[in-house]
Amino acid sequence: MTHIRHAIPSDLRDILEITNREIICGTAFWMTVPRTYEEQVQWFEARQAAGYPVFVAVNENQKILGYASYGSFRPYDGYKYTVEHSVYVDPAAQGQGLGKQLMQKIINYAENHQVHAMVAGITDGNIASIRLHEWFGFKRAGVLPQTGIKFDQWLDLLFMYKILTPSS
Repeated sequence: MTHIRHAIPSDLRDILEITNREIICGTAFWMTVPRTYEEQVQWFEARQAAGYPVFVAVNENQKILGYASYGSFRPYDGYKYTVEHSVYVDPAAQGQGLGKQLMQKIINYAENHQVHAMVAGITDGNIASIRLHEWFGFKRAGVLPQTGIKFDQWLDLLFMYKILTPSS
């Protein structure tokens, strides 16, 4: 049985493990140097200070299976109602619907916290992520070709978006 809850500081090592696995092995996270624990703490504290959520999917043993968060899309006040989000699931837990559960949670939270638009920056060709976003009604905004590099290959960045109707 999986439960989704707000992350707490003791979750950060598991979040870091998921993040660093993607940094080392995947192309969804466009970093090449693994994060340190201190950097993960800074990321978490910055999210908390800004009022942004970090959700974790946990099993019955409280093992973190995935996480979702959002933050500022761009640092200018004209974008204050637009966020960019991320959803990551441990490879051992993929294919069990956790991505959908986390995405639903982050969308619901955004709708209830004055977010007007959600943006996803996805490595073009990441079919699982694209399908997940399409499932929730995200639309393609466009592709920026060869804007990133990882594993000695150029990566294209697909932007997808969803306009929300905030709850009153």
